[in-house]
Amino acid sequence: MVRIVITMVLFAAAALPAGGAYAQAYPTRAIRVIVPAAPGDSCDVLARLIGQKVGERLGQQLAVDNRVGAGGQLGLALIAKAPPDGYTIGCGQGGNMVIVPIARKKVAYDSLKDFVAIQIPVTNFLGLVVHPTVPFKNVKDLVAYGRANPGKLVFGSNGEGAFIHFSVELLRSLGKFTYLHVPYNGVAPIMTDLMSGRVDATITSFVSVKPFVDSGRMKLLAIGRATRSPKYPDYPTIAETLPGYENSGWFGFIGPAGMSREQVVLLNKEMNRAVMQPDVREKLDTYGLEIHTESPEFFTNRIRQDFEKWGKVARDMGFKQLE
Repeated sequence: MVRIVITMVLFAAAALPAGGAYAQAYPTRAIRVIVPAAPGDSCDVLARLIGQKVGERLGQQLAVDNRVGAGGQLGLALIAKAPPDGYTIGCGQGGNMVIVPIARKKVAYDSLKDFVAIQIPVTNFLGLVVHPTVPFKNVKDLVAYGRANPGKLVFGSNGEGAFIHFSVELLRSLGKFTYLHVPYNGVAPIMTDLMSGRVDATITSFVSVKPFVDSGRMKLLAIGRATRSPKYPDYPTIAETLPGYENSGWFGFIGPAGMSREQVVLLNKEMNRAVMQPDVREKLDTYGLEIHTESPEFFTNRIRQDFEKWGKVARDMGFKQLE
C-alpha cells in the first residue's frame, strides 16, 4: 500500500513540471494580431489596448498588423490560412464574420469552420433615430405610420445586405409595416441626409448618433438592446414595443481553426483579465462599448446564434445574395 501511495505521489509530482513547462513554452515569441480594418477602427483600438496588457503578462509582444480590404475579408482570410500554432490571431466583428457571409455568394472564409473563437471583449448596441420633424414620437407611432402610409417611411442604410439593412428588416417584420429603403455607401452620408430630412430614419451605432441626439439634430426613439442600458436607463428599447427585437454588434478575438485548447484558454484568461483593468475599462467606455468576460464557448455560441438569427431575416425578406 505504501508503495502504491508513493508511486501515485511521484506521478502527480512528475505531472506538475510538465504543465508548468507547457505554460512557459507559449508564447516564446511575438504574437501577430491581424486587424482587418484601418487604424482607429474599433477592432484596432481593442487589439492595441488589450494586446498591450496581455503582452505584459505573457512576456511577449502582441503586434498589430492592419490588413484593410474587401470589407474585412482580406484580413480574415489571412487569419483563416495562418498556421494554427498560436502565433497568428486576429479580431473579427459581427459584420464581417456573420453579415458578409449571409449577404454574399463568394466569401474568402467560412466563419463557422475556419476560425476558433478566443474571446469576445465587447459589444455595442444600436439606436433607432429619426429626423426631428417626423410625425411620430416613439416606436409605436412609427409602426402605425408605416402601416397607414405604405412605402412613404424612408429608411437609410449602409448598403443592400449590410447590417443596418438587416436591422431595419427585422424591425419591419416584427412591426408588419412597409418602408422605402435607400442604400448608401457607408454610414456618414446617411447621417447627413437624415439631419437634412432627405430620409426619415435609420438604425445605427448608438454612441455614434448620441451627439446628434443631444444637440437636437436627431431624435432617438429607442435602442436595440434586449433590455434597457444601465448607463442610459431613460432610453426605451425597441423590444418594449416589438418583443424579440435585439440588434447588438460585437467584436472578438479569433484564431485559425486547429489552435490548441491550451493556447485558446490561456489567451481567453489573459484577455478577460485585461478588459477588467481600470484604464482599459475607462477607455472602452468612451467608445460606448459594453465589456464582457466570457468563455470561448460563449463566443462560439454567439457566432452560431447570429448566423441563425440574421440568416432567418435574410430568408424571410427574400434576400438574394450579392455577387
